[in-house]
Amino acid sequence: MSAIPDNDKQPEEREETFVSHLVELRQRLVKAVAAVLGVFIVLFAYPGASYIYDVLAQPMLATLPAGTRMIATGVITPFMVPVKITLMAAFVIALPVVLYQAWAFVAPGLYQHEKRLALPLILSSTLLFMAGMAFCYFVVFRTVFHFIASFAPQSITPAPDIEAYLNFVLTMFLAFGITFEVPVVVVLLVKTGIVTVAKLRAARGYVVVVAFVIAAIFTPPDVVSQFMLAVPLCLLYEVGIIIAASMVRRGADERDEAGKDA
Repeated sequence: MSAIPDNDKQPEEREETFVSHLVELRQRLVKAVAAVLGVFIVLFAYPGASYIYDVLAQPMLATLPAGTRMIATGVITPFMVPVKITLMAAFVIALPVVLYQAWAFVAPGLYQHEKRLALPLILSSTLLFMAGMAFCYFVVFRTVFHFIASFAPQSITPAPDIEAYLNFVLTMFLAFGITFEVPVVVVLLVKTGIVTVAKLRAARGYVVVVAFVIAAIFTPPDVVSQFMLAVPLCLLYEVGIIIAASMVRRGADERDEAGKDA
C-alpha cells in the first residue's frame, strides 16, 4: 500500500493504486481459501468426515438412552452434514493462515507501532476463539445436554436430528468463540483511544445486562446455558480491562523514560 495520501495523487495514479489493491486482495483471498480447502481435503481423507461428526456428536450421544442414535430426516443429510462439519473444522484449523493473509494485506498501510500490535492481536484472537469453542464442547455441551435430558419425560425417547444438531452446534460455537474475543475488543478500544479504562470500568453494570441479553438470544432457553455464556463474558471483560490498564501504564512509563532521556 502506498504511503502517499490519495488526495495528493492524480486520478490515473489513484485508479492504478485501487486496481493493485484489488489484485492483492484477490491473491490474499485465494491463498486463504486454498489453505481452508487444503486442510479440508486432508481431513476428508483422514480421519474422515463421518469420524469428525461422531466426535462432535459425543456430548449429545452421552446423554441419550443406551442404544439410541441420532436421526437424519433428509435424503442427502447423512452426507452433507458430515461434510459441513469437516469444512468447519478445516476453517478453524486454517484460521491462523486466514488471519495472517488479512494482516499481510493491511500491514503496508500501518505504522510501525500498529504492526507490533497487529500480530499479537491476530495470534491471541485465534487462540481465544479456539478456546471458546473448546470450552463450549468440553464444558457447556456436556452440562447443558445432561441438564436438558434430566427434564425429558420418561414416556419419550429423544432422537435429535443431525441437521438440527449441526445448526445448534454452529450457533453455540460462534457465540462462545466471539465471547472469548472480548479481551481483544477491549484492548483495541483502549489502544485506539475510542474509550478509556475508566469508562470501561464505569460500564460494568451495563456489560452485565448486555451479557445476559446476548446469552438469552444465542443459547437454549435454560438458565444453565445462559449463565455459562454470560458469566465468562463478564469475566473476560474484566480480563480485558486488566490487560488494557497494564498496557496504558507501560506506555506512560515508556513516555516518561523517553522524556527523561530527552
